[in-house]
Order: sequence, then C-alpha cells, then structure tokens
Amino acid sequence: MNVTVEARHLDVTQPMRQYIESKVEKLPRFYEGIQSVEVILDMEADHAVVEIVVQASRKHTFVASHRDEDMYACTDRCVDKIITQLRRHKDRLRNRHGAPRGKAFEEPGQ
Repeated sequence: MNVTVEARHLDVTQPMRQYIESKVEKLPRFYEGIQSVEVILDMEADHAVVEIVVQASRKHTFVASHRDEDMYACTDRCVDKIITQLRRHKDRLRNRHGAPRGKAFEEPGQ
C-alpha cells in the first residue's frame, strides 16, 4: 500500500507525517483491497482541511474530507469517515454472495 502525504499552503512537520501514516496504516484491517492512500492537508483561513483519497482494487475510490481548527482532530475524523466507508463497502460485498452450496452444507438425511 502506497501512502502519500501532500500539503497545500503549509509545511508538514515530521511528527504530523508520522501521525498520519500511523493512522492510515490501520486501514487494510477494514478492507484488504487497498492499493494506495493519498492524504492532502490544507489551511483555509483559520481552519485545517484534511482530505483522504483511497484507491482500492477494481477501481473503487473512497474519499473523505473534514474541516476543523486542529489538524490532528481533523485527521482523526477523516480517518473515521474512511473506515465507515470501507466497512459499508465490505459489508455490501459480503452480502452480495448467496448461501453456501455443496455437500458439506446439505441437511442430514438427504
């Protein structure tokens, strides 16, 4: 999984970069098909804006953004939004499959 951290109108400090990477590295726990993650940090007036773009297998793209005064809180909330999207997507994929078939799943006596 490739992790890219970009910044607009500000410089990213090393502790901030490490914090973001540690949060983003937990995402494959929720969906295994993640190929790349792009984190975009921006400052607008007095607010920090964080946007996370996740590219997954089969051309699935997940995007979340959040605006707050604190960059760390903004990152946490944005990661929570992405996790919610990944869980919903994984549930949809899991529910799409039918009931298991085969001899191992037949009722006894048939």
